[in-house]
Amino acid sequence: MRKNIIALALSAALIVGTLVNTVSVIPVQAADDVITIRVCNWEEYIDEGGWDDDEVIDLESGDILGENALYEDFEEWYYETYGQRVHVEYSCFGTNEELYNMLTLGDKFDLVCPSEYMIMKLMTEDKLVPYSDGFFDEENELNYYIRNVSPFIRETFESNEIDGEYWNEYAACYMWGVLGFLYNPDVLSEEEVSTWNLLINEDYCRQITTKDNVRDSYFATLGAIKGDLFLSEEFLNDPDYHDRLAEEMNDTSEETVAEALEFLQQVKDNVYSFETDSGKADMVTGKIFSNLQWSGDAVYAMDQAEEEDVYLAYSVPEECTNLWFDGWVMLADGIEGDAARQQACEAFVNFLSRPDNAVRNMYYIGYTSSIAGGTDGDQIFEYVDWNYSAEDDEEDVVDYDLGYFFGDEESGDYVLTVPEEQTYRQLFAQYPPKEVTDRSAVMRYFDGDANARINRMWINVRCYNIGKIKAAGWAAIIVAVLAVAAAAIYFKSGKKKTKAIRRPPQPQ
Repeated sequence: MRKNIIALALSAALIVGTLVNTVSVIPVQAADDVITIRVCNWEEYIDEGGWDDDEVIDLESGDILGENALYEDFEEWYYETYGQRVHVEYSCFGTNEELYNMLTLGDKFDLVCPSEYMIMKLMTEDKLVPYSDGFFDEENELNYYIRNVSPFIRETFESNEIDGEYWNEYAACYMWGVLGFLYNPDVLSEEEVSTWNLLINEDYCRQITTKDNVRDSYFATLGAIKGDLFLSEEFLNDPDYHDRLAEEMNDTSEETVAEALEFLQQVKDNVYSFETDSGKADMVTGKIFSNLQWSGDAVYAMDQAEEEDVYLAYSVPEECTNLWFDGWVMLADGIEGDAARQQACEAFVNFLSRPDNAVRNMYYIGYTSSIAGGTDGDQIFEYVDWNYSAEDDEEDVVDYDLGYFFGDEESGDYVLTVPEEQTYRQLFAQYPPKEVTDRSAVMRYFDGDANARINRMWINVRCYNIGKIKAAGWAAIIVAVLAVAAAAIYFKSGKKKTKAIRRPPQPQ
């Protein structure tokens, strides 16, 4: 409130000064000259500012502090850069499916940030606008995304396609990560959490949670039921290993889906719950000992637990992992061919990709930006160094190589000396080593038949698998239903009689 009052006072003084001197420092624009872009992002997925003074990130390249929300800072930056006012209508969604439903029901957005499989779905439905040629001009100093995106991310987006069109034509990567287990190392061993079969480990019955969405649960299930194949020498040494892994981890055949159903029924009987967001808190409080978790949320949970003197860890199963992405895409029915609006949307993506802003986002939300910072310096690596490197006199340290992400695996310039514990804690989750990303696969968009098959399977898991009910079971259900119906009729008639008896006398 105090900041707002000061800001209003300064604004009033500026207006008065302008009138007295009859000089306009900033040209006044009519309301209809303001470009409005409608942006929809995940909840709590951008720096919203309001940092305390002691939260300054003091890097050699300069201090970083989040005072305002990044989308508010963008509005000022855009005006200073292009001389045009822009207003960001910023809103949020909770799941990819929620976003898709919003679009189906008629909500209009210009720029949204779904995950990889939803990006592919929107591409196949011709709902996206490709990025302009100018967005990829590396000579333009304002094109922070293409100048600074990690070579690892760039290669992934340029090599993955759907229906002959590559991701990078329609999507700019925002955040990325892997899937694994957040766990309490005082209870579970590294060996126990190194396999997807932890989900059915009866030694920890009702002490593990899994994700309440079909995509992540199905992926973990495939990792478990195909685990022997993935760990076989023949498979690991196959020259087409990555292609084969991607194919197996996107297997939606009837046989595999049926096998997945059986496994997930075991999971359902063993886990504490299927959850979306409560797993982090349950880990911190000790209600559970392990939680199937995205890497970014694992970082957040480890940070929160540490404040309570609880030390959690993160593991990625040996069989494989899911490499996921969230990316910015422009919607055709939002942009509607408006070149000025598209330029503002592309500028918004570039502004978030400026290294200092990427640092702000990572610090604020715990997830890992796609930005490495190459052309515009090493500010991102400097931040990782600031955040994780060991003190000079610290013992039990190891080298941690991030060359694959920052684009130079040979020079050794991107090797950190870190506390050994960071090889299985926040640093490991935020920047998994190359050996982990090498055994990763992207879960792709499923077509209509495959999607319907998997959704039916999920309904059986989350509700009840009616296909497993035997004749005796059906008889028992019918008897129970009839008994309930009879009781309801009796109760209903009894209520009528009671009401009639207690009715007060009517006047004569």
